[in-house]
Amino acid sequence: MKRSALLRLSLLAAGACLGTGLATAAPFYRLESATVLPSESPDWDYVTLDAAHSRLFIGRRGDGVAVFDTHANTLLRTLDDSAEGNAIVLAAPFKRGYTVNEDGTSTVFDLDTLKTIERLKLGDAADSGVFEPVTAQVVVTMSDSQEIRFVDAKSGKPGATLKMTSKKFDGLAADGAGNVFIAQRDRGSVAKIDARTRTLAAEWPIAGCEQPTGLAYDAGNRRVFVGCRGAKPVLAVLDAAAGKVVATHEIGRGNDGVVYDAGTRRVYTANGVDANVVIFDQVDADTYRLAEATTTRPYARTMALDPATRKLYLVTAEGTVDPSKAVNRGPAPFYPNRYHAGTFVVLTYAPR
Repeated sequence: MKRSALLRLSLLAAGACLGTGLATAAPFYRLESATVLPSESPDWDYVTLDAAHSRLFIGRRGDGVAVFDTHANTLLRTLDDSAEGNAIVLAAPFKRGYTVNEDGTSTVFDLDTLKTIERLKLGDAADSGVFEPVTAQVVVTMSDSQEIRFVDAKSGKPGATLKMTSKKFDGLAADGAGNVFIAQRDRGSVAKIDARTRTLAAEWPIAGCEQPTGLAYDAGNRRVFVGCRGAKPVLAVLDAAAGKVVATHEIGRGNDGVVYDAGTRRVYTANGVDANVVIFDQVDADTYRLAEATTTRPYARTMALDPATRKLYLVTAEGTVDPSKAVNRGPAPFYPNRYHAGTFVVLTYAPR
């Protein structure tokens, strides 16, 4: 073989090795740890991260609200008097946390000591909530009574209620300017609530979006990110000023969690039925491109992101369809209605 041909082959081989090295070095998400927590009858919904204390709060419904140490990967405790805990709202300026319990109560606790202060009665049933910083209120959704409840975050005193049309509220996000956005799954829309006046400011139908669930907000670009279930699950990007959809992108089935990271300008969607996290890079306010789609575990549908480490936290359990019980066919034909004892797990994913 001629010297020139050998040189070309050497260069090609070097290029191939370099390409392989670059591909291997890409910081894609991978499972870092899977920690099983004791549970006789696993069930869950929302997770909330207190990054300042390295604590993950997990709404485990019948088991109450679990507090997980993300540094030690251990269960710190279950909050006292937090049975039926479905979601957790942190009011950091007042060093208080508020659980949203399915029976319509809220367990108020101290963020530093984790000691329960009181259990408030808000209504007959409740779903989720968010802290609105401008008015210093906790905004709680109550689908069964079709109401929004406002709570003074400093005192814990329940305030006014706002009657709504929706019968199925889902994700919430505050815009930092006195407004709260709420996904309305049954109406295929997003509601904009003015927390100052405690009124419905707007309701926007979401074109191309069935069953809006997870929701996040980008304050810099004034964009609402909505995870949509339905036959063709998508991430819908909504202009918060005009109330118009500016982009939609395919995601996995069974979405329940959407997170926006302003530091990296990335949007994360957790999709339990397809067991993946689909991530998009934000090129500009209206343009998004796929960054990766990482496999997780079945029914890991809610998540939290640590903005410092970029680690993702999801939870799930092993389940089955018990034909003697009512079957929930909404997310998928064979969505579990029973989960096995001793299988509840906290999953930590890290880019590496």
